[in-house]
Amino acid sequence: MSAGRSSEGAGCVTWWGFGPARDLLASGPVRREGDVNVLLVGSGDPRHILKTVASLQKEERLHVWVIENCMEVVARQLLLLYLALIPQENMGLNEKTELFLELFGNSEIRSQTEETLRHAALQLSLSVTDTLETVTNPCLNTTLLKFKERDELARIFKFWRQPQSASPSECSAPILMSRAWDYRVRQHLGTRYDSKTGCFDWDLSMKLHEKGCGIINKQQYMRWRERGLAFEMREGVYQINNPTLLSSRVLSQRGNKVAVRGYWGDIVSSPYLSFGIETDDKSLLKTQNGQHVKTAQDVSLANVQAFFQSLSSRRGCPTTSQSEAEAAEPSPQTDQKSVSINDLMRLNGVSVTFLPLDSLHRLPQKQKYCNFFDTIYLSVSCAHHLSPTMRQIAAPDAVLVVELAKYILDLNKEQEAGFAERVASIAAEAGFEPWHEGKGDDVHAVFIARKQ
Repeated sequence: MSAGRSSEGAGCVTWWGFGPARDLLASGPVRREGDVNVLLVGSGDPRHILKTVASLQKEERLHVWVIENCMEVVARQLLLLYLALIPQENMGLNEKTELFLELFGNSEIRSQTEETLRHAALQLSLSVTDTLETVTNPCLNTTLLKFKERDELARIFKFWRQPQSASPSECSAPILMSRAWDYRVRQHLGTRYDSKTGCFDWDLSMKLHEKGCGIINKQQYMRWRERGLAFEMREGVYQINNPTLLSSRVLSQRGNKVAVRGYWGDIVSSPYLSFGIETDDKSLLKTQNGQHVKTAQDVSLANVQAFFQSLSSRRGCPTTSQSEAEAAEPSPQTDQKSVSINDLMRLNGVSVTFLPLDSLHRLPQKQKYCNFFDTIYLSVSCAHHLSPTMRQIAAPDAVLVVELAKYILDLNKEQEAGFAERVASIAAEAGFEPWHEGKGDDVHAVFIARKQ
């Protein structure tokens, strides 16, 4: 066994972000009002969408445009948005929050969760195949995707409905997520695998905790590093593959290029970063004898539930006169399995549109997108796509937000600082200048369009 591949801890597929959810309309000199167009490039999950919608004023209208690196991530984004839009009368708020986090951050799921996933996959498959020009739900708009991309989405959703069967074009035996996870850990640690517990503890105490993530509980983090289970909130057996975290990667085997299906996402930083390390409810961050009373799982639950409550307040359909307590639980006569795309909540003034994978470099060629986007967000894995053509699609007073490498744990401090400097350099070349007036944030770099 070799010394390992430390550079692969973050993986090559971004299933979740490397920084907490951010209200993108609050970034920059002034808060946007009226109709706002936001471009998300490589965000990996809908955390910024949920946080921004939760912070919207009644009169504000938000149009989000999403570009991802692969269709598996697009499919996951659609699934997580689908779950977020299930009305409370069909699924209780607590159950929906737990289900969302289980599919979001667990390599293995419960049988009840698998049933809901299969139903959601069927509905999403019908949504992308049965509609060509008509949008089934404004927050699940796939009409601008290419036909081959929609076909790929349909194939992915079919795989989710039959997670334990392999397609003829792939390996003949079902994939065990536990083996796929362990394979990544072995590749990452190499000769350090036999002392992996110590490696996990070092990454938590000397890296994540040193970076201000003391809320991440040792027991929960160690369990996630060992098995890929970040959120265990209910009594039950977590032993069924979470197919939404499986994807194909082309590897070289004996001189041949082979597509291998497995888990190719983050195995070091954790899904707690997206929803579990920051909160407006300071009571969740209390410490006692130097130890946090709550955990990142508790904070994730509270944040996601608060986001879902905000979504309900923007429903386009008339609300009933039920109290909040009554509305939080579904009616006993309602079957949550019967929820279709048309039953999902429609949010007043909010839309989410998915663009083709290769569209970032094509947008400047289309008149529609000239000076179009008020806010542009690039993830740490997509920062290299920042180029001078980006200025053409940015509004005159646009804000550019770039995720930094603070939580890429395999980088040392010099590499982390070097990445931030490189981001500043390419942003300057693209026609943006740093915004120095805002509150310091070493997770994101914020720029404004340079006056021409």
